[in-house]
Amino acid sequence: MTFDISKAWCRNAGAREDGLDIGAGVIAADPMFTHEASADESPEASRLALGRFINLMRRDQGLSIEALADKADIEIGELLSLENNAAHLPDVRTLYQLSEIFGVSQEKLMGLSGLTHANDDDYVEEAVRYAAKSASVEVLTEDEHAILNGLISVLSENAKQK
Repeated sequence: MTFDISKAWCRNAGAREDGLDIGAGVIAADPMFTHEASADESPEASRLALGRFINLMRRDQGLSIEALADKADIEIGELLSLENNAAHLPDVRTLYQLSEIFGVSQEKLMGLSGLTHANDDDYVEEAVRYAAKSASVEVLTEDEHAILNGLISVLSENAKQK
């Protein structure tokens, strides 16, 4: 079987899909996918924000790294790497498990990790600002609580619709 597809047809088909996310569900994202980062975008910065978010959510729930790993059914080493290593590229399954535990959008966690790139990634900038504002302390301050709750609401927007 052969196909006779013209360049014009391909261009028209591409134009119709411009700006759309293509895939078979959120979990179908290819973990090897990387996109060209623009000058103002840093995967390491967004991964730092992801790690900071996980750390604060874990502490807010009164969980040790081991307890969260058990609760989410993920490896302790994976969780340690997520919290402490901006170069670490997490597993899609890990992000799914954490999104379920924390009640936030898996799609947005994947965007923070650099596994995917959304058309509307303002939440990535917000998460990086949030990570920069939060300081490492044992107990969350009222300000950190307020910042964390703000980020939870941003990351949860689409989770409730699914």
